[in-house]
Amino acid sequence: MDSNYTVLARKYRSQDFASLIGQEVLVKTLTTAITTGRIAHAYIFTGIRGTGKTSTARILAKALNCLAVDGATANPCGQCENCRAIAAGQHIDVMEIDAASHTGVDNMRDILDGAQYRPTNGRYRVYIIDEVHMLSASAFNALLKTLEEPPAHVIFILATTEIRKVPVTILSRCQRFDLVRVPVETLKKHFAWIAQQENVELSDAANELLASAADGSVRDGLSLLDQAIAQTGGKVDEKAVLDMLKRADRGVVLDMMKTLLSGDTAAALNKVDTIYNNGADLSMLLVDMMEWTHWATRMHPALHAGDVSNAPYTAEQRDQIKDICARTSLNSLSRIWQVMVAAVPEMQAAGNQKQCFDMLIIRMMHIADMPSVPEIIKQQESEKRVRDVKNILADRMAQPVEKQNIQTPEKLVINNANELGQALQSAKEILLYSYYSSNIEIADFSDGKIKFFDRKGDADFTHKLSAWLFDKTGHQWVLERAMESVHAHTISEQKQEELVADPLVASAMDLFADAEIVGVK
Repeated sequence: MDSNYTVLARKYRSQDFASLIGQEVLVKTLTTAITTGRIAHAYIFTGIRGTGKTSTARILAKALNCLAVDGATANPCGQCENCRAIAAGQHIDVMEIDAASHTGVDNMRDILDGAQYRPTNGRYRVYIIDEVHMLSASAFNALLKTLEEPPAHVIFILATTEIRKVPVTILSRCQRFDLVRVPVETLKKHFAWIAQQENVELSDAANELLASAADGSVRDGLSLLDQAIAQTGGKVDEKAVLDMLKRADRGVVLDMMKTLLSGDTAAALNKVDTIYNNGADLSMLLVDMMEWTHWATRMHPALHAGDVSNAPYTAEQRDQIKDICARTSLNSLSRIWQVMVAAVPEMQAAGNQKQCFDMLIIRMMHIADMPSVPEIIKQQESEKRVRDVKNILADRMAQPVEKQNIQTPEKLVINNANELGQALQSAKEILLYSYYSSNIEIADFSDGKIKFFDRKGDADFTHKLSAWLFDKTGHQWVLERAMESVHAHTISEQKQEELVADPLVASAMDLFADAEIVGVK
């Protein structure tokens, strides 16, 4: 093995702002600040691993100390003595401190004592403190005063992946920059360019898998690319990357989800056996299935949830997903997602992942077929309404013929919500009228159909009112419960508004201080 080999993550590390990928806002802000001379005395860079925090700190140190121009520049040359020394980590005025191994107050005092001296070869003494959240509380306190008012020749650059662990007293003294996850498309272009420089054949499908697995981290992605090149000898294809990552092909995942949603339990378990025997990691398969469920939900015709052009599937696979969505309810996809999320810690804790995954498949297939809560409530209400009607008819059939002929009450005609309230009052249905007038918002009232929202959600009200209407009007009414408020006034609220608007009531209210209407009868 060549002892001088340099891994890709170090070989292609960003050396200037132009080569810093995926951080356009950060680059624009820093370059503008340098160009206009608005250079802060302290910066803090935060973000996930491998997004360029330390690289940005070194580039900023070069920009401040480059000898190619007389003053700080947003475009360091990279060739002068200072630029080369900073890139190599050997510049006497640019000190990189690992806070993980220099956590104590004594280490911080040494740094602060050295900060009093002017730079030797550069314009600024730059202190780059990496993983600054690892400092002890006393070390942070020692840093506070100097960080707020450092000497004019000192610049502090802090970097951390755990910004919440940094005291707010430190954050308030720094300009904060959040480095974002690098998009998949940006990573793919970067990896393709590196593969070209290294004379490596990198297929588009393999590049897509590597960029997705990197999870927004340039360093993680380059480490995976390095590993894939070493494994394949320079010809990286999709199969090699799948084997390396122990992941199933997205086509296999799509076929797996199609079988799962079809309801064929035996076929689904057989597919799991095949995938497992081929060496796939079942934890990664679960992650891929969650990814599929997420994108299928966003592509569902009932949702239309924004742009899905960046979904990691081919045009043919997207068409297949849309076909599956056309036959699958949004409710089923949502329940499957919830089961998958709950299964993640189960898979991590399970002694036998294969057994845990089999049980997960069975659980998902059964829960997908279950009706939703609104459907269950509607079905129960319908069944109870039918039972009430049958009981009324049975009671009438049991009455003597003579009694039926003698007692033939006149059937009511009810045309609107107010007439229904008046009919309940006239029939002395006090409890039913009280609940109806105080809690029911009428959305639609037509012949034989009432759509309403019940503020208290009393399930018995629907059955009682349905039975009463059938008894008084002689025909079956359809009562449909709205799941959300229709923002309509109840009968009591309408009466109270009418009462408030009455001039006599208004005069009476003016006579008594702090008077209020507590009821309408």
